[in-house]
Amino acid sequence: TPEVDVVCSFPQAGSEPAGLSARDSQFTTEEQPRAMSLAGVSCLVTGAGGFLGQRIVHLLLEEEEALAEIRLLDKAFSNEALRRFGKFQGKTEVKILEGDIRDVTFLHRACQGVSLVIHTASIIDTLGLIEKQLLWEVNVTGTQLLLEACVRCNVQHFIYTSSIEVTGPNCKGDPIFNGDEDTAYKSVSKSPYAQSKRLAEDSVLKADGQVLKDGGMLMTCALRSMYIFGEGCPFLQGHLDKCLLNKNVYLRFSRKEALVNPVYVGNIAWAHVQAAKALQVPQKAEHIRGQFYYISDDTPHMSYADLNYELTRDLGFGIEPRLPMPLKMLYYFSLLLEIVSFLLRPFVRYIPSTNRHLVTLLNTPFTFSYRKAQKDFGYMPRYTWEEAKQCTGQWMASMVPQRREYLKSKAA
Repeated sequence: TPEVDVVCSFPQAGSEPAGLSARDSQFTTEEQPRAMSLAGVSCLVTGAGGFLGQRIVHLLLEEEEALAEIRLLDKAFSNEALRRFGKFQGKTEVKILEGDIRDVTFLHRACQGVSLVIHTASIIDTLGLIEKQLLWEVNVTGTQLLLEACVRCNVQHFIYTSSIEVTGPNCKGDPIFNGDEDTAYKSVSKSPYAQSKRLAEDSVLKADGQVLKDGGMLMTCALRSMYIFGEGCPFLQGHLDKCLLNKNVYLRFSRKEALVNPVYVGNIAWAHVQAAKALQVPQKAEHIRGQFYYISDDTPHMSYADLNYELTRDLGFGIEPRLPMPLKMLYYFSLLLEIVSFLLRPFVRYIPSTNRHLVTLLNTPFTFSYRKAQKDFGYMPRYTWEEAKQCTGQWMASMVPQRREYLKSKAA
């Protein structure tokens, strides 16, 4: 696999990085003692060019007490992402590593001399667009190879970005209201994506306590994120496109009462930083290691479809009042599409626009609390719902003209 190894150090600037405010200094209170710091740590972030990965990197570069080095690993980085990283000027050395997570030699080089790995790299696929083998190789095998590299290279701390889909909802659509890590729930998902995340998370948590080559010990944890929204979210852009094609009216793909609690990208990124800091403190690390945590924030509970509308209602967009057909009928319609896809498989690869798993996922009330993360490593949302809504709404408003233009040229 191709690999580029570029080192770029950003000189220190007098001005504060964008996005910092007086509010951000509140975390040096009793709740978050100054001892919680990443000063001098060498960190590797996988999937650093992605939606969440970029945000984690930005927060790490904003840290008052600079890390020694941040290595950014991804298959490829957009010029836009590299330009954004360049805006953050500080004492931290930044190294860009382009390569494949399935490449053992590349991973070994990437982990050499690192003490913390934040592993966000993953293929997200709810429709079955990606071949199952590739999904497995990246999400499951890639994670296992990375863990092996960590053991060989004496990496002490490993944080994995897991998903709410590891939990459910199950195929019966059993709801959970304000659940936590102790909530019992029977779920055997048939979704390849959910299965791959579950297996990867299992590998990460089982690796906790493994003896490193130098005799030290690997400590791991997993953060199960809710659906992530925010500036740059590819799913929000997809829904916006469909809305523009539907005369500025959002499609209603989930019932109003199917309440979920999505998390703002800045808050899930902040949870990774908080967990990383807590792992540096031996007493806190003992509580966290080998555990998974649900990460949500104070976004009001609403359906997935209503979230799209809520973020852009000020732009004058509407939303369909009800599902295109009764829920049960929609479920069996999706089953019919899956059967058609199966029958056509020998001749043509037809991926339906929906499936039973997606219908259940989008129409099951499924909400979780972040209490345990708050108790164990001091996680508190860094951004309020109002800030998250404003930032995301402004980004979506800025996207409207170019998406209109793109859709017009595509139709021509």
